[in-house]
Amino acid sequence: MSTSTADTAEATPQATATPPLRPTWRFMLGHPAHWIALGFGSGLTRFAPGTVGTLWAWVGFLALYPFLSDRQWLTLIAIGFVVGCWASKTCAINLRIADSGHMVWDEVIAFWLVLWLVMPIGFTGQLLAFGLFRFFDAVKFGPTRWADQTFKGFGWRGGFGVMFDDLIAAALTLLVWALGVRFLPALWPH
Repeated sequence: MSTSTADTAEATPQATATPPLRPTWRFMLGHPAHWIALGFGSGLTRFAPGTVGTLWAWVGFLALYPFLSDRQWLTLIAIGFVVGCWASKTCAINLRIADSGHMVWDEVIAFWLVLWLVMPIGFTGQLLAFGLFRFFDAVKFGPTRWADQTFKGFGWRGGFGVMFDDLIAAALTLLVWALGVRFLPALWPH
């Protein structure tokens, strides 16, 4: 399927006999949605692309954090989510796989949300937030699994699902964070 038809296509690529693609730099540069969904190249790694995408998100957040107000962070995350739904939908159709692990923009936006809500904290706290988020994103139990399974597919529903299950992982991270701050204040990193 060509990238020009991917923007409007709602058919499931799995109906064809062609196997899913593995994204490359050439694939990523072939469409702006690929560039975004693949986390500006951070999702192209063969080993643990979700973790690499989350690390990229962490570095990107720290680079932008001093320059953005709370309102600007909220706007950036909200716009990033909507753009991510479109980018994930388009990239999924062109990769011929509903939720490729190489699409990491969902990790970026969700981890930015986590960091934005727990900052300011030191390196240990940021590392704990990273570990909690990666755990909830990778394990996909309970509400995360529900979101992942409910919105699986191609088209806008699938694009939303790619982004939404990571927001659930972020919410679980923030829930554990709030419980830690409340019940273990002496041990919880600040």
